[in-house]
Amino acid sequence: MRAVVVLLLVCLVGAMPVRAAEIEGVRFDDRVTVAGSPLVLVSTGLLRYRIVFRGYVAALYVAPGAAPESVFLADAPKRLEISYFWGIGGSDFAQATIDGIAKNFRPADVERLRARTERLNALYADVKPGDRYALTYLPGRGLELALNGVPRGAPVEGADFAAAIFAIWFGRVPFDEGLKRELLRLSS
Repeated sequence: MRAVVVLLLVCLVGAMPVRAAEIEGVRFDDRVTVAGSPLVLVSTGLLRYRIVFRGYVAALYVAPGAAPESVFLADAPKRLEISYFWGIGGSDFAQATIDGIAKNFRPADVERLRARTERLNALYADVKPGDRYALTYLPGRGLELALNGVPRGAPVEGADFAAAIFAIWFGRVPFDEGLKRELLRLSS
């Protein structure tokens, strides 16, 4: 019985949102509201490039009470914010999006998502150090890309499309396994 209580407490603590966080000098709010939907910060992580260089820091937001590991592919509200330490070209984001989807989905799925991927890719702009992208998905509204808090165009529709985009970080073949583990609070 005691083991069951301890296990329940561990699960509850793991699902609780964290307070506003600062990682590598970058601050993330403890909650955001998008189109009237509240999302809470559940985790942050650091992507290291070639082990020693900081690439970017990221924060994952989900609906209050949601478990982060269960929402990244689900038709559920979520947000990934990424703050960059290096300048990156918009075309580099577009190519990384194409490659990330291709690593996680069958060719037929990639083809089915192609038009929406192209719409999102057209929204990417060059970023400089300190810039922040936010990818926010709300059911019925779609996936929105914002740069420094400013939407870059109309949301791209479809839970399937949002799942493909979030799979770049959280899928079977993520961009970085360590970052995935940090953001989903998975043990090594």
